[in-house]
Amino acid sequence: MEGILLQATIYLTAMVIAVPLSVRFGLGSVLGYLIAGIAIGPVLGLVGSEAADLQHYAEFGVVLMLFLIGLELDPKGLWEMRRKLFGLGGAQIVVTIAVLAAGAVAIGLPLPLAVAIGMTLALSSTAIVLKTLNEKQLMQTNGGRSAFSVLLTQDIAVIPFLALLPLLASAAVFPRFAQDGSIQRHAEEDAHHAISLVEGLPAWGVTLVTLGAVAAVILAGRYLSPHLFRFIHMSRLREMYTAVALVIVVAIAVLMILVGLSPALGAFVAGVVLANSEFKHELEANIEPFKGLLLGLFFITVGAGISFGTLFANPVLILGLTLAVMVLKGLVLLGITLAFGLRGGDRWLFTLGLAQAGEFGFVLIAFGVQQLVFPDRVAEILLLIIALSMLLTPLSFIASDYLRKRLVEAPETPEPDEIAEEAPIIIAGIGRFGQVVMRMVQASGFRTVVLDSDLATIQLMRRFGFHGYFGDPTRPELLAAAGLDTARVLVVAVDDRKAAVNLVRYARKLRPDLSITARAQDRLHVYELYEAGADHIVREMFDSSLRAARYVLEDMGLSDYEAHELEMAFYRHDRQTLRELAELWKPGVPVTENEAYVARARELNANVELALVSQLDEMARTAAEPGAEAAPPRRPGDAGALRGTMDSRVPPRRPGGREA
Repeated sequence: MEGILLQATIYLTAMVIAVPLSVRFGLGSVLGYLIAGIAIGPVLGLVGSEAADLQHYAEFGVVLMLFLIGLELDPKGLWEMRRKLFGLGGAQIVVTIAVLAAGAVAIGLPLPLAVAIGMTLALSSTAIVLKTLNEKQLMQTNGGRSAFSVLLTQDIAVIPFLALLPLLASAAVFPRFAQDGSIQRHAEEDAHHAISLVEGLPAWGVTLVTLGAVAAVILAGRYLSPHLFRFIHMSRLREMYTAVALVIVVAIAVLMILVGLSPALGAFVAGVVLANSEFKHELEANIEPFKGLLLGLFFITVGAGISFGTLFANPVLILGLTLAVMVLKGLVLLGITLAFGLRGGDRWLFTLGLAQAGEFGFVLIAFGVQQLVFPDRVAEILLLIIALSMLLTPLSFIASDYLRKRLVEAPETPEPDEIAEEAPIIIAGIGRFGQVVMRMVQASGFRTVVLDSDLATIQLMRRFGFHGYFGDPTRPELLAAAGLDTARVLVVAVDDRKAAVNLVRYARKLRPDLSITARAQDRLHVYELYEAGADHIVREMFDSSLRAARYVLEDMGLSDYEAHELEMAFYRHDRQTLRELAELWKPGVPVTENEAYVARARELNANVELALVSQLDEMARTAAEPGAEAAPPRRPGDAGALRGTMDSRVPPRRPGGREA
């Protein structure tokens, strides 16, 4: 017992120290786990051969990860991915096996062994790539989705690979004989045969049993899981949800192993089946912590299992082979991106992200050694190549980020539209904010000229009957063509905050008499626009937040009138606060280092409660005066009637004033 606790302490301590440091230095969590494994294994010698046994348990983290990924898809979404699954994924597997096998033959290995090596190294690391894509929030990019499709295809390909490996047993691999003269088998092989449901069956029987297992997973997920969760819900015990979630995944993994399929693939199928379940989010919340810890443990065991003795004995050979494998896979992946039209940053993300070997390679090597496919020396070198390529993968993602930012050519920008009209109101930027302004102004009978640098947004507007011009609103010639010299109002609603400030400053310099209304993203942006010369500054979230707060006050028992008056009091106080703080704001100086700003902000924030309490007292005194008109009573449903309609509050406009 003490030994188990000591090992757990070692692994967890290494994880807690190495991973946060790795993330802080921008290397990602995966590299941190690998470094932790190297530190406690080959470097310090704190763990030994038990790391290999522990890795079999840690591989369950990959199963949990694919189950969670399946929960994010639905069968319709999976069907829509069929082109990438069979196109991108199939091309990557076939071409990579051919190229790597040809390279192995070129260095003198027999063809069957070369093909087995090609199949083993063609697989990429599902665990590392998907974890890194999720951390960097790249999963929803075209490159991320394409990489996921290839990884999913590779996981499916593990099944036929396991079936084909025994057929590739090379004559150069001599069987091992026990002392009694019988062929020696590994304990793992005997265990595999002992629990198999398909051993000894004819081909058609294996097919039927395999399809039956997959069908059982689908049917149970579709029809039995809702009843199981409702039964568990009756216990009102949260730990029961965790238990049933783990039971589902573990049972599916065991079933897949019994019929010779990949447990990760079975978990993925179950996740897809349960993607539309009402218990989807409960499953995700309960499994996510186990997935993270087991994946981290898996990466640590990979690092701990690197044989630096073998590496240092042949450093040039092994490092050269590792780099050669990654370069060859990268070239194949780059060619696939050209064939399938991946461009720019997606091309580099796809190419560099999948250039490593993967964790399923360990499974294939272990099975290949059992089936007398790989000689021990070749298996040892292959294990090192896989581990080193996985160790280099986070660096590949760093290189991908660099290339995406530095070396990717900017897409060609279409020529801006020729503006053939002028109007008294110019709206620069037609996102969600600008669209509402445009629709209300046009509906009130005023003409506008709309400019936006996003061609897709302009085209979408035109489909719905709104007219706009494509072009950069900050370009002086486009503003002149839109009638800036004669316009009465300019609305600045562009997304780029620096561009918005520059546009306000340019328009104010050109037209001191022009009325400028600008959208601000936050308080600091308000100060920048104020300094640039905007007349009216509207924070994009402020008015909607005020309205939400008013609904809360109404739901807490205040009348519509009381909530409205408190809303207006807060609005006036906040506007006055912004005006005072804008005078103290210093461009280029962080507000936390501006002592005068911080001191005044603290004073003003302390006064807001006093201002609202004073407003309540004033309303109470007014209501108590003889002959005073009573405040409108709150009627059931009033607050709901206001939701989704134009706000009843119309702040008074002060000529020449700057509103925020």
